[in-house]
Amino acid sequence: MTETAWQARIAENLRWVRERIAAALDRAGRQADEVVLVAVTKTFPATVVRAAAAAGLCDIGENRVQEAAAKRSELQGLAGVRWHLIGHLQRNKAGSAVELFDMIQSVDSLELAAALSRRAVGAGRAVSVLLEVNVGLEASKSGFPPHEEVLLRAVEGILPLERLKLEGLMTVAPMAHNPEEVRPVFRRLAALRAILQERYPEAPWGHLSMGMTDDYEVAVEEGATMVRVGRALFGQRTREQ
Repeated sequence: MTETAWQARIAENLRWVRERIAAALDRAGRQADEVVLVAVTKTFPATVVRAAAAAGLCDIGENRVQEAAAKRSELQGLAGVRWHLIGHLQRNKAGSAVELFDMIQSVDSLELAAALSRRAVGAGRAVSVLLEVNVGLEASKSGFPPHEEVLLRAVEGILPLERLKLEGLMTVAPMAHNPEEVRPVFRRLAALRAILQERYPEAPWGHLSMGMTDDYEVAVEEGATMVRVGRALFGQRTREQ
């Protein structure tokens, strides 16, 4: 598919997604501009990222450092895009992540946060981070357990770290046939953020990154400020695209 064709497809899908986000915000009594749409482009080529940016998607989410590095190399000169790492990050790739991403949404340990801080200091740049919380306690997923005392200790360890800007929480909900099944997951993350906001007002706590293609409307109703959407914008992922 040509870049022009991709742009047309994305623009059409984007209208559909934004309409549903707006409807969910209205149901929740929230303002129209309270949600950032992160377009998840994993497995799609750099051409699709360029088309997404042309269609008005300013926030791009990638799962892997190596894949993002290859795309950014192809997209030198592409302006106005904020890059988000939304997948698990190994500590030995912290340096590359600091260079590539504007926000790292998947900080899941104090050790990783410390490594990111060291690398950010060395690079002379600040990096926004979210704490990933494994609200569903799934063995297959990374993240801090959803326990108040664990998160309080984590925040106390992370706030003093140089060059890291702690901006909120992120979670990946369990897969479910009915989005209503994961509403308690989103509600729990919002409750945890409220606790942290009260205890540590010096951090902005501006973001709750939760909700993907199958459940982003429920996430918005429960307070999401970022939703991470791929399939609804770009179609089914395949390695051949």
